[in-house]
Amino acid sequence: MTPEATAAAAAARPRVEGDREQEILDAALAVLADVGYDRLTMDAVAHQAKASKATLYRRWNSKATLVVEALARSKGIPVVPDTGGLRSDLLTAFCGLGGLTEHGTTATLGAVMTAVSTDPEFAREFRAQVVEPKARVSRVIFERARDRGELRDDLDLDLVAAALAGIVLHRVFVFGDTPDQSLIERAVDQIILPAVRPQG
Repeated sequence: MTPEATAAAAAARPRVEGDREQEILDAALAVLADVGYDRLTMDAVAHQAKASKATLYRRWNSKATLVVEALARSKGIPVVPDTGGLRSDLLTAFCGLGGLTEHGTTATLGAVMTAVSTDPEFAREFRAQVVEPKARVSRVIFERARDRGELRDDLDLDLVAAALAGIVLHRVFVFGDTPDQSLIERAVDQIILPAVRPQG
């Protein structure tokens, strides 16, 4: 078959979309939760979704792109809270839907941590589609707080915006703490707010 004929045949194959696409993404998350990213295979996802591996490859060219899209879709589009104050914005963002108090959020992070440091393709896609949208929410929260006069003038907003998630995830993965509202409130009240508010 000529290259042109092969391309035409590929284009003629039905695309994976709609409910079927979501079923495959859900299957990927189920396999990820069961075995972790390192042991996840396209064969295992295809079996879980009752689809052929060829069906998966028509839509995703690797397990990295499949898993990252499944993770990104499962979180939805991050919403920036605007409650009028830094403390309440942070608690709303980190304790609400898709926040760190959701078991699924920390469970999936735990399942992919090794891959972030060992699989360059996965790390690139994960940072672009999952981490960056959440980081933008934190950045906007702190920008609004700065504009309201709640922050010191000399703050590095990129550094500060990532601090709360870093503190909470360190407590969860290193010390085994439960990522509940109490942990986030303590981190906000005892570390974040004293560090960012104007002195004096």
